[in-house]
Amino acid sequence: MNQVSNNALLSFALDLASAVTQANRFEQLVYAVRATINCDAVVLLIHHHGVLTPIAQRGLSEDLMGRRFTITEHPRLKEICAGHYPVRFPADSPLPDPYDGMVLGHDEHLRVHSCMGVPLYLSGKLIGVVTLDSITPNVFDDIDSRALEIIGTMAAMTLNTAMLMEQLETKSQRAEHALQAMSEQATSKNGHEMIGQSDVMKALQQAIQLVAPSDFAILIEGETGVGKELVARSLHHASHRSQSPMVYVNCAAIPQNLIESELFGHVKGAFTGADRDREGKFVLADGGTLFLDEIGELPLEVQGSLLRAIQNQEIQAVGKDEIRKVDVRIIAATNRRLEQEVAEHRFRSDLFHRLSVFPIQVPALKERSGDVPLLAGYFAESFRRKLGLQQLTLSAAAISLLEAYHWPGNVRELEHVISRAALFAKADAPTGITVITPQHLTGLQIDPAYKNQIQKQEIDSEPPQESFVEAIDLRAETERYQKDRIRRALEASGGNWSQAARYLSMDRANLARLAKRLGISVGKAIKS
Repeated sequence: MNQVSNNALLSFALDLASAVTQANRFEQLVYAVRATINCDAVVLLIHHHGVLTPIAQRGLSEDLMGRRFTITEHPRLKEICAGHYPVRFPADSPLPDPYDGMVLGHDEHLRVHSCMGVPLYLSGKLIGVVTLDSITPNVFDDIDSRALEIIGTMAAMTLNTAMLMEQLETKSQRAEHALQAMSEQATSKNGHEMIGQSDVMKALQQAIQLVAPSDFAILIEGETGVGKELVARSLHHASHRSQSPMVYVNCAAIPQNLIESELFGHVKGAFTGADRDREGKFVLADGGTLFLDEIGELPLEVQGSLLRAIQNQEIQAVGKDEIRKVDVRIIAATNRRLEQEVAEHRFRSDLFHRLSVFPIQVPALKERSGDVPLLAGYFAESFRRKLGLQQLTLSAAAISLLEAYHWPGNVRELEHVISRAALFAKADAPTGITVITPQHLTGLQIDPAYKNQIQKQEIDSEPPQESFVEAIDLRAETERYQKDRIRRALEASGGNWSQAARYLSMDRANLARLAKRLGISVGKAIKS
């Protein structure tokens, strides 16, 4: 006999009440069912579009969790889902059992003898199924049907609550990830201002203003260090998506086996180490912009998935059958020549054409005539604040040297040069006006003879200094001058201290004290 007592039902209800608050809430629901009804295996499956997916189980082999059961393909599951009441199958039922050979601790060829299914309905909708199996024949036959219905109703309500909590936690995690992505973007970069007045920079800014309001995919090309990410952030800021996040992905920094998970997300158990569901960057950027930096480093195997996501605005998380719609604008950047990569079969031509709807070429620093002094001043002011200096300037010779350099590392190299120079200059003059000179500009691959010439010009342009200064007693000279001026003021006022103080723009008491210190007194005649 396998009856369910009232005490067992009460314990079951208490177990379910505590299950929804725990992280492993689905597993706890399964444990509660197994503690109430004696059986060898329990499986909790959720229903979605005619497919039952296991989310927790006890007593069967682990590979069950990777299976998906289309209801119409499994007669027993179909019969369970067809009605609103528990279904018990006889031990000699001819219908195939989906779990045959999967009971732990028994021969893999062992067929399940007893099988029962409880459909979980909520508001007339099938949300899941609980199946119970035993190798003992007829073990479920004597269980009261009303007790099974109560168990099914309570399990359905608990499952629904657990799924709602799971959804809320997922949304909370997504919001947290989005906030983190935006915070990293905001704290790691100083705004989106583009410094430069050269013709090529004006043309670049015009292109940004032209295409930013559209939803075109944009391919930003340029050498390393020219500021491609700054261009991407400027495009996002000037778009109608500016209030939504711009999510950054460095395609070159992600291991190949994790790229799809990083972009599209994954479900728990999709691969080793996937201990929970995780949203991908496409979901985090939903409604905003996804910036794919170093797109030329993306493996060919992943490019097809990315192309489908861009074309259809649909993604599929790793290990998940469901397709999800997204609304994402794509901005990609590369320092490679993608046309050449396509010609050499290292980059898909269809993805290249999809990304380069509006290509933008960022000019190298050596092409930006007149912009080096502006950028140097921008970086100098930035490092002045960071180093706590009163003033940080660049000498004319230092600027000449910077303009003469060919800058193979572009703006990024200039920033690093100014940062080092600021430290060296601070060491020489930590207070007052700190000046960066040619000797502080290290790491430049430039002709030493030219650098020496610049430094010599700087020295020659300085005002000549006195080669000899006469030694004097400054205190004595000052006192002599003060005594002379006070004596003249007293003579002009006829010895009147108040009048003399007005002549000298001083307070009378202060004048009297100073005169006393200097040995000046007034009687019938002025004495000093």
